[in-house]
Amino acid sequence: MRIKLVLFCLPMLSVLLSACGAESPTAVVAASDVAEQPIPVKVVVVTMFEIGEDSGDQAAEFQLWNERRNLDQVFEFGAHHDLHFDSENGVMVMVTGIGTAKSTASVMMLGMDPRFDLSKAYWLVAGIAGVDPEDASIGSAAWAEYLVDGDLAHEIDPREMPEDWKYGYIARNTKKPFDENKPEPTGEMFRTNPALTEWAFQLTKDIELPDFESLDETRALYTEHPNAQRPPFVLKGDHLAAMTFWHGTMMNDWANDWVDYWSEGKGNFVTSAMEDTGTMQSLTWLTNAGRADRDRLMVLRTGSNYTLPPPGVDAATNLLSENEGYAGLDASLESAYVVGSRVIDTLVAGWDVYRDRTPTVEDIIAP
Repeated sequence: MRIKLVLFCLPMLSVLLSACGAESPTAVVAASDVAEQPIPVKVVVVTMFEIGEDSGDQAAEFQLWNERRNLDQVFEFGAHHDLHFDSENGVMVMVTGIGTAKSTASVMMLGMDPRFDLSKAYWLVAGIAGVDPEDASIGSAAWAEYLVDGDLAHEIDPREMPEDWKYGYIARNTKKPFDENKPEPTGEMFRTNPALTEWAFQLTKDIELPDFESLDETRALYTEHPNAQRPPFVLKGDHLAAMTFWHGTMMNDWANDWVDYWSEGKGNFVTSAMEDTGTMQSLTWLTNAGRADRDRLMVLRTGSNYTLPPPGVDAATNLLSENEGYAGLDASLESAYVVGSRVIDTLVAGWDVYRDRTPTVEDIIAP
């Protein structure tokens, strides 16, 4: 076993730096350093992207975790981003990269990494998303039970579709949009553990989320959507993952219909992003291989922008303005951290119990 010299030098180096008023260093572990016993991981926080540096500039999904948690070890990973680890509490934070392909590959790569024991790990997706103004406001946090894929399908240009079709997008091996005779999903839809998702929601539903004055102007525009005008709140709402960043009223209608179709009417589209069906696909296969437990995945998405424009604004104009910056970016990042931290801290504090079984709402003790 080869261990970098920096690991042996850390205690003395920490003392010297502390005497000089500097922060304690972070241990960097090379990808080739495999421990005799894999490191047990309690929770993996799955973020998807970062802007610029990992700290000290405009934050994206990873930065608040990096700045506010004691991520004292960095493991070289060889993928999109190195792994950061809180060795005291067993919490790892990863950055997969944007898109289903990157999330699938990154999660699979971590799951097969011999340095870590992920057999009991909980996985928390904590990322931003577009949010349906019919259901929630920017800055709100939604726990998803149904994860529906927006890419795996057949498609023809709407200008060439039959007159009685609502969309040019149909499920594979079907004859028309929303054909009742669809096959069983093979990647089109996944369902998270309902009991665990409900526990996460009940645990966090009363958290007062940060509300920024800068959100008022954008929220006020959505005069036809009362929920879009509310201060940020926690809710349950399902997720559509698609590699294309779509926007507009017609696409939003399709998203609602597509989630309803694949969830057999049990799901409700609330958030849109790109990665989560890929993350769940990898965890499903890692579960089959005995290296992870897909029933320990929780998906938390927070609204950084709306999925359709306000009244009086066309879809193209609104989309292009969002490309200059999401109105709810900072609020959504704060919400993801605040809500996600409640779940993580509860799991770590109750690890003697939650190592061997997933929590349920019965574990929540009312004050």
